[in-house]
Amino acid sequence: MQKTSFNRVPFNPANSPVFYGWFILLWGTLGIIMSVPGQTMGVSTFTDHLIDALGFSRNELSTAYLLGTISSSFMLTRAGRWYDQVGARWLGGIITVALGIVLLYLSQVDRIAFAIGSFLGAENIQFYLSFIMIMGGFFLLRFTGQGVLTMVSRNMMMKWFDRKRGLANGISSVFVSLGFAIAPLVFDFLIETYSWRWAWILLALIAGFGFSIVALIFFRDNPEDCGLEQDGVSEQQINEEQKIKSRAEKQYTLKEAKKSYPFWVLVVALSMQALYITGFTFNIVSIFEAASMDKTVALAVFVPTSILSVFISLTGGWLSDHIKMKYLLLVFLFGQIVSMISLAFLSPGLPYVFLIIGNGIVGGLFNVLNSVVWPRFYGRKHLGAISGFAMSSLVFFSALGPLMFSFSFSETGTYSWAAWGCLVIVAVNFIAAFKAENPQEKLATN
Repeated sequence: MQKTSFNRVPFNPANSPVFYGWFILLWGTLGIIMSVPGQTMGVSTFTDHLIDALGFSRNELSTAYLLGTISSSFMLTRAGRWYDQVGARWLGGIITVALGIVLLYLSQVDRIAFAIGSFLGAENIQFYLSFIMIMGGFFLLRFTGQGVLTMVSRNMMMKWFDRKRGLANGISSVFVSLGFAIAPLVFDFLIETYSWRWAWILLALIAGFGFSIVALIFFRDNPEDCGLEQDGVSEQQINEEQKIKSRAEKQYTLKEAKKSYPFWVLVVALSMQALYITGFTFNIVSIFEAASMDKTVALAVFVPTSILSVFISLTGGWLSDHIKMKYLLLVFLFGQIVSMISLAFLSPGLPYVFLIIGNGIVGGLFNVLNSVVWPRFYGRKHLGAISGFAMSSLVFFSALGPLMFSFSFSETGTYSWAAWGCLVIVAVNFIAAFKAENPQEKLATN
């Protein structure tokens, strides 16, 4: 009763003239976009500036990023359980404040590290001190931004829809794709205009402290807590022929989900994309320079990719309400294969075009799979723990990407070996995906 009363403050969503789930879709989408400073594409625009400020090599910064990201991944399953316990509103408000503090810290991380070194008279270990400080910053940034804020925002949206879950996710993915596409250009503009320090300070004020107010006022965890139903209609209003065939009847625990074959096929697919895209994005300027293309072309690649992703997101979102998820998974894996082969042979011309096509397919379907599939396959009751574990795996593998790509270049003079390594695993998973059926369907036939 207390929880229900709190959901009516400062307004009652049940009194909204429009189903409040559509507003949840808006705030959740904004929440994912506000996580960009913690995403690799957000960090990548600051990479070269951090290398100069800290006096690191690219491999050293990539190693710090790897260790910080891996450390954060071990916390995300627990964060998912926090989400199940306290809900999107409180956790969203708290984590955005934390994100703001982390961004402020990162804007001064080199100065803090050198100040501590000077105070301790430990100039001889300044490198190690700076390494620990930036690694800690990456840990907190990835945990708050890429990890928890993304998970909270995505899960909240998916809980408010069932029959229209795919459509809702498709609409959200359109704006997320556009937001993610222009973010590197916006961040680069802020850096060039105000300096990299002030860029992070401005992002702290907007994505951190500013958005925490939005989360505390507008976020709501479940429609039932607000006296509403999923999709804005009651069970009695839904005819049997309108229900999606894969409606989740069994509410899986995380332990039960881990015993499910499709769970691991999906986790591997999403995790490999996290590894690949973070390695690609973190080193994007260097990757394109190695292919005889400049920084402007490198950063601009996200724009045509996002245009294609928008179309794929809408189509994939709509299709996810009408076809088996494994078909979308197969298309997703095919897009990965196209992208990785294109990167291995990257140059102006067809490889560049096919890189955009592959990344556009994957970018458009990534959110569909990572959002729709968990409640569709395993239910809503333990959604936080299940999606938290999946997010933990994504973040863990994303940590490996930058270093894998960096070492590929430093040791062989090309990024092709990193692309081929990813391709082998994805090709095997593509074959495995043919049997990745929704476990709810198997239960229905028993």
